[in-house]
Amino acid sequence: MLQNQKELAIKPLEAAIITLLLMGLVGYLIIWMEVVPQIAIISGIALLLGYGAVKRVSFRELEAAMAEGAKSGIAAAMIFFFIGMLISSWMASGTIPTFIYLAIDLVSGKFYYAIVFAVTSIIGLSIGSSLTTAATLGVAFVGASTALGISPVITAGAVVSGAFFGDKMSPLSDTTNLASSVAGADLFEHIKNMAWTTIPAFILSFIVYMIISPKETHQSIKQMGIIKAELLELNLVHWYSLVPFFILAVLAMKKVTAIATLSAGTLSALIISFIINGGVNGKEFLALLYSGYTSGSAIKEVDSMLSRGGIESMMFSISVILLALSMGGLLFKLGIIPALLSVVQRFLARVSMLISATAGMAITINFMIGEQYLSILLPGNSFKEHFQKAGLQPKHLSRVLEDAGTVVNPLVPWSVCGVFIASVLGVPVTDYAVFAFFCLFSPLLTIFYGLTGLTLPKQAKL
Repeated sequence: MLQNQKELAIKPLEAAIITLLLMGLVGYLIIWMEVVPQIAIISGIALLLGYGAVKRVSFRELEAAMAEGAKSGIAAAMIFFFIGMLISSWMASGTIPTFIYLAIDLVSGKFYYAIVFAVTSIIGLSIGSSLTTAATLGVAFVGASTALGISPVITAGAVVSGAFFGDKMSPLSDTTNLASSVAGADLFEHIKNMAWTTIPAFILSFIVYMIISPKETHQSIKQMGIIKAELLELNLVHWYSLVPFFILAVLAMKKVTAIATLSAGTLSALIISFIINGGVNGKEFLALLYSGYTSGSAIKEVDSMLSRGGIESMMFSISVILLALSMGGLLFKLGIIPALLSVVQRFLARVSMLISATAGMAITINFMIGEQYLSILLPGNSFKEHFQKAGLQPKHLSRVLEDAGTVVNPLVPWSVCGVFIASVLGVPVTDYAVFAFFCLFSPLLTIFYGLTGLTLPKQAKL
């Protein structure tokens, strides 16, 4: 694990300066110069390597630290490969096109963004996976929005908000289980306690999405009919095309491993695709899994929303993740993250400062390393004892870890979740982040509760 590396001992001020330089460099390149994340992260790695050379750390040690950091991303990379195959097979089987067809029907009513948010929340809660929700229903909603002239950026924000609401509150979610485990809280006590911040964040987000939802126009109604007719013409809309989704949902609820669940969803979709197309060329069948599904539609908008998926489409995401985690390995090896944690722990005399510091550190880890699990593990292990001394229960720590760790990760352009979601939805993180209201409200509410003492025990040292 990254946090178990033998690190360099440096002063907190020095660590803070290097952190500001690093975040400034990476942020400037991605946000202002709009370079691809890989180049921005490699520039950050170069900065850290140069700093390591100045501190007389051998390049052999630095390379080993990068490799150790990248190792923690192998499991995610494998899952991404399987999700790539799932998307392409679900396109070919009509699973996602059928969801798009149903999503278009929702557009005819009011409050489109609010409906997207609510539906993805329910599905995310049911299957406990934000990434799977985004890669399936999210793709359908964004595709429908793009084709109908509705903002795909705001739709993506609503999808991310809903997916991470479900991920945060589902007992099936790995991050929900991780946060309760790290803090030492009972899983269902943890979920119950999260409602204090999660329900208000959900309601506020839902209201905002209702307000900004588009009004119905005659042009969009006309376009709806064209797209629905084309999906039917392509023979991609069937009730049985939804079978792979239900198989995936049932296996997820039974806590079958991710790769086994995704494999079952892919295999069932391939069988349905074989039936729909009356048999296919074996070589084309296998190429579909690697290169993705290619639509044969004569309508550009339909082509754009259906032609996607495959292992190849995940290569961009995986390269960013491995580079970001390699940079995280250097941050530990050079003692930067341990130094920052040590200085934060000095200012924890009050509960308000303790909760703000824990939330701030979870957010910082997300931006520095981009790894969701570490944004829960590091602050959780570092502040657990301080929460006990302050008279707070484990469930209060686990709630802060979820509010500022789990849901902030998709807002970071170089994070595991951010890179993946931007890849499958086709919307940059820097565009959708400001519309992912649930992910923005959650950390603000947890800090507000810490400052005011709301929902905290009276004996806590405020």
